[in-house]
Amino acid sequence: MPGFDENSCIFNVSQLHPFMKLADGNDSWSKVLKSMLSPSLDSLGWLCNSVEEIEVIGIKAIKNLTKLPVWCIGPLLPQCMIKKGEKDQILESRIGKNHGLSPEKCIEWLNKHPKNSVLYISFGSQNTISTSQMMALALGLEDSEKPFIWVVRPPIGFDLKGEFKSEWLPQGFQERMEKGNKGLIVKSWAPQLQILCHDSTGAFLTHCGWNSVLESLSQGMPIISWPLAGEQAFNSKILMEEIGVCIELTKGVESVIEKEDVRNVIDIVLSTSGKGKEMKENANEIGISIREAVKEEGKFKGSSVKAMDDFISTLLCTRNLSS
Repeated sequence: MPGFDENSCIFNVSQLHPFMKLADGNDSWSKVLKSMLSPSLDSLGWLCNSVEEIEVIGIKAIKNLTKLPVWCIGPLLPQCMIKKGEKDQILESRIGKNHGLSPEKCIEWLNKHPKNSVLYISFGSQNTISTSQMMALALGLEDSEKPFIWVVRPPIGFDLKGEFKSEWLPQGFQERMEKGNKGLIVKSWAPQLQILCHDSTGAFLTHCGWNSVLESLSQGMPIISWPLAGEQAFNSKILMEEIGVCIELTKGVESVIEKEDVRNVIDIVLSTSGKGKEMKENANEIGISIREAVKEEGKFKGSSVKAMDDFISTLLCTRNLSS
């Protein structure tokens, strides 16, 4: 991979997104990316929604490839997510959106569960899985007997904005899960930031979109990854191999999973011992690094604050030279 030390980053072809496997430089996908990225090589540098301390290899690779400054100014998150004592604030509003689960109802449900016991599941607003995968995930969740909040979107082949159909899930599944507060099925939008900030949430099953990753890590939240598109498989690899906060359940929409796979991974990640404990400890350390990166107190400035200062200084210097 260009820019990467071949001894430090091995990425198997099987892990690539189908678009990347078929790319030859002249395909439509490659052409779009070239048109987007090529102009950036003539820029002053790169602004990244990341934290220098958690993407050491990636940042070094971009610098090697572009020969340009790279300013990590992330995470771009609401301040109340990374400041202690402010997590109870209502962080999100979705004017004009159908609230599948209001923040107030969400907090009320989470308050009924022990600390670090709930699994949150969401594949973002643009991704989904197959019907068979959805069925296996539901059966595994039920077998695990762990409480969960699952944002369910129509599976592959259906309109992502279409109506929920009960046949996508095992018969009676939703009723069984909601009885006794075992699980919440959310059929539209869920208040993700409140869920991840709540003490009862113990892990996040995600597609590994970068925004979701940063939101999770900022709260010291271990991750179960299921990359589906774009750069998500790369993100999953970093989280597993470099940071040690993640287990990959599967990848893509064509993989076959069994309910036992789901149950086993959930049991590991939510465990208070073994690998689950290790992942939680690593995630907590990353959460501290993220908060330190954006801290500015007295003479202390975190890495992201320094990067923003340097970026602004570069802009001012360039403007003065051109005037």
